[in-house]
Amino acid sequence: MAMIALNIMSIAYISKDQRVDEIVKSPDFQPEKIAVWETIAANLPGMIFQILQRQDGSVFIPYISSGCEYLYELKPEAVQADFQVLYKLIHPQDIKAFTESITVCSTTFKPWHWEGRIITPSGKLKWIQGTSQPELQEAGDFLWNGLVMDITDRKQAEKKLQESEARYKAILDAIPDLMFRISRDAEYLDLKNEGANITLSREEIVGKRVQELLPSDVAAISLEAIAKTLDSGTLQTCEYQLATPLGVRDYEARLVVSGEDEVLAIVRDITERKQAEVSLQNLAQKFAKAFSCSPDSITISTLQEGRFIEVNDSFVELSGYERDEAIGKTSFELNLWVHDRDRLNLLHQLQSTGVVRNLEFEFRQKSGKIITTVLSAEIIDLDNIPSILAVHHDITERKQVEAQFRLSAQRDRLLAETLVRIRSSLNLEEILQTTVTEVRQFLQADRVFIGLNNAKLGVRTLAESVDPQYPSVLGWSTNDEAYLQELRNLLKDNLVRVVEDITQIAVSPKVKAHYQKFQTKASLAVPLMLGNELFGALIANQCSGSRHWQPIEVDLLQQMSEQVAIAIQQSQIYQKLAELNTNLEQQVEERTAQLQQKMQEFEKLDRIKDVVLHTVAHDLRTSVMGNLMVLKNLLNQGLGSAEQGAGKQGSRGAGEQGSRGEELITNAQYPIPNSQSPIPVSRSIIERMIQGNDRQLAMINSLLEINSCEQQGIDIKHEPVQLSTVLGGTVTHLEQMLTQNQATLKNLVPTDLPLVMADGTLMQKVLITLITHSLQNNPPGLNFILSASIEGGMIRTQIQDDGVVMSKLECDRLFDLHVRDPQDCCSTSIGLKMYLCRKVIKAHGGKIGVISNRKRGLTFWFTLPLATSFATNRP
Repeated sequence: MAMIALNIMSIAYISKDQRVDEIVKSPDFQPEKIAVWETIAANLPGMIFQILQRQDGSVFIPYISSGCEYLYELKPEAVQADFQVLYKLIHPQDIKAFTESITVCSTTFKPWHWEGRIITPSGKLKWIQGTSQPELQEAGDFLWNGLVMDITDRKQAEKKLQESEARYKAILDAIPDLMFRISRDAEYLDLKNEGANITLSREEIVGKRVQELLPSDVAAISLEAIAKTLDSGTLQTCEYQLATPLGVRDYEARLVVSGEDEVLAIVRDITERKQAEVSLQNLAQKFAKAFSCSPDSITISTLQEGRFIEVNDSFVELSGYERDEAIGKTSFELNLWVHDRDRLNLLHQLQSTGVVRNLEFEFRQKSGKIITTVLSAEIIDLDNIPSILAVHHDITERKQVEAQFRLSAQRDRLLAETLVRIRSSLNLEEILQTTVTEVRQFLQADRVFIGLNNAKLGVRTLAESVDPQYPSVLGWSTNDEAYLQELRNLLKDNLVRVVEDITQIAVSPKVKAHYQKFQTKASLAVPLMLGNELFGALIANQCSGSRHWQPIEVDLLQQMSEQVAIAIQQSQIYQKLAELNTNLEQQVEERTAQLQQKMQEFEKLDRIKDVVLHTVAHDLRTSVMGNLMVLKNLLNQGLGSAEQGAGKQGSRGAGEQGSRGEELITNAQYPIPNSQSPIPVSRSIIERMIQGNDRQLAMINSLLEINSCEQQGIDIKHEPVQLSTVLGGTVTHLEQMLTQNQATLKNLVPTDLPLVMADGTLMQKVLITLITHSLQNNPPGLNFILSASIEGGMIRTQIQDDGVVMSKLECDRLFDLHVRDPQDCCSTSIGLKMYLCRKVIKAHGGKIGVISNRKRGLTFWFTLPLATSFATNRP
């Protein structure tokens, strides 16, 4: 019992990282000591188990401690019932290692030891360590006594340690500097040279002394730095140069204590930094030269107060302040800002973006003169003080030139608009009033007016534009001839009178009183000359004070005076024209009355023409129809007589008649006075006579129909019809004609087209006319293609043939009513019908036309509105 107690004590106080296989191998670790095992299990973060493997392969679990529930989150009874539940909890990546460890232990009977991961039913990931010792029993069975412990904390600590070591190694590897461990007596103990540019190998450095590898001057510096580092225990830094295959390089060594009588030296190549410092120094010198020599004003001032830290000579020239007057003072103390808001705007932009480009503002010089400058500035850090580096560029002259350009453009615009008004308007009062209004706006003057000089009316104002706060000169007049003459002489003696300050000129008391009455302080007057006569003056007044009249303003008034003179002359000419127009209007009225009388006569003649046309056409129609009836009867009787004659003669048969090449109709006779002998007439002649009468009848019918259309319009019966039905009926009607002309017609019109609003009878006439036109103007064997499609609420029908082509002029005039070539046997009748076709299609609300194809043939087309579109657009 003492041994058992001692064994319990030893197990109870083992650490988590201690291997447990020694405990399991103890001779006192027997299955009958269940109570002892419970005590052990209660003091360990794991599970004690005992498994019996019989010879027949069956497995029995005599004991599992309560640690099973802590470790696997399973009850001991559940594991004893099915030991495979533990196997299912093993991490998939560790199953292979677990299986192999069991196999090795079973075959070699060596102690079993395995570490791996499990996933508990709640989803926790744990690292466990299992240890067991197999024992052979008397019956040949194997008894496994073992311990499974939770080593998750240890594994996590190991992982963190590995990650930390890897991190520090990565940091160390990433440092491109050389690292040396050097003893107090200057011996190289170790080094790290990965990534560093070094020509000696590790074996050539370790074990050597500083004096052996470095030049004497560099070695002396290094020895001194080593001694100071070890004696003071603080960081020491030294710089030196070494000759290398790449040339002379600069290095910096930092030394810290790394052990007893030992320092760690970190050596860095600082050649680029040194070169950058030299470049920076050169740049600073260049900046200083640019700063002092710049033609633009450059200043450095504090961001917070605007206090000047440094200014260049150009600033002194621009501002008028000497350098010692400006440095230490703020821009407000020097009164440089004309508008304080400009300084606030500058600060706002700098704080927002850190930079300002081309900020235009007004700048006050020491003398008080206001100039315009463009400022560009950036925020810089000057000895940890936020400062403004500003460059000022004087653009005063440029602004003045721009202002002159703008004034010139406004002047030119004003002159051009005035000229347009003069040319487009005859209202003199409107022209003059608009002129003074726009001139005053251009000059920004207080008063602009046009005065009239008239021997009968005296001096009076024709038009005026004045600021409401000053008196108006409109309506002013005087009868004092001496005073008027003095005013005339002021302009007569001076072509342009420029007065910048009334108080500085000598005038009579009357003129001075006039200036005082109308508060005139400065005046600019330009005479209005009609030829050599002084008609008046265009005058601008400044009432608020004296004024310097610029040359461009004087030039404007001179040119405007010329335009006003033109307007006045134009007005005078217009008055004369008005007088002439009065007489002309009377003559026009008389001519108009005569023209109306002629028009009435023409209307009577036109009505007579219609009556004559109608009467003659009807008479011709009756005559032609009579001729046709006679000719057709003759033709029919001739055929009958010819057949009878052939029967009587006997010897003259059909073969003989065919050999003659032309059949004679012997019984076709015309009664001729005083003659009883018959006149033989060829059958072909009668047929041509019939054809000629048919054409004449068609022409007469067309003329009558055109006359009816022109007088009464086309009577159309709009109704929804199926286009395919109309086209099909037309094709049936044309079958005989197509057969006689050996022509074919292919109908490609879809049967499912929407309904159209049309007169079916008229549409058949249009189709027959178009196809007949192609048949009569082409040799036999013509091919037609009939098609239709929907385009924008309309149905477009096309009739394409492969006959002869036409020129563009012929296509454009085909549907016009005009005289055609007399040599064309069918031009007149067909031309009339084509004209009627266009009238019919237009009456339906559609269009018609013809296209001459590129290779051969024509394409007639026309459009008709859909029934739905017709209903929608109908009023």
